[in-house]
Amino acid sequence: MADIHVKICGLRTVGDVEAAAAAGAAYAGFVFFTKSPRHLTVEKARELAISAPVGLAKVALVVDADDALLDAIVEAVPLDMLQLHGYESPDRVAEVRARYGLPVMKAVGVADEGDLAAILDYSAVADQLLIDAKPPKDAALPGGNGLFFDWRLVAQRRWLRPWMLAGGLTPANVAEAIRLTNARQVDVSSGVESAPGVKDVACMASFVAAAREL
Repeated sequence: MADIHVKICGLRTVGDVEAAAAAGAAYAGFVFFTKSPRHLTVEKARELAISAPVGLAKVALVVDADDALLDAIVEAVPLDMLQLHGYESPDRVAEVRARYGLPVMKAVGVADEGDLAAILDYSAVADQLLIDAKPPKDAALPGGNGLFFDWRLVAQRRWLRPWMLAGGLTPANVAEAIRLTNARQVDVSSGVESAPGVKDVACMASFVAAAREL
């Protein structure tokens, strides 16, 4: 399944970016959230984005960011997409999309069937959707927790926008997740790390290979 697109999120070094591209990832995710071990400064993210090979889409992940932070990121970092991973409303998603002229991916946390209605709401305003495991109420991070949800909830479903499966994916389970859900895009962060925020080059390559069933 060579048409599966992989996003590797939480890249922190030029080496990470080069390894993600070499592995065959389609998207590189840069995290702007101070509580995350994968957090980048705007200056560091600019360095990584400039180092990215042509064809690797650069995505900025933010959590309930205000315009000041988004302005600083967009002005300094050459990006292809913004990922909103907080509690942004559909109106806020539309506002961000209009303000910056960049495609917007909205993350939607899923724990049970009741969470699926929000996917329809965000489909009307976002360019893409990232369907992730809903974090526990006391979680410090909105994603990157290594948790997964019951993939049967989204199995064979269709939405108005392209979507990406996230949450607890690893080289060992990503092929199963794709087979069960028919996702054409997958996102990984902690599942290819040797420690929080430390990407494992071999694990990244194994993940992309497993996603494509090479």
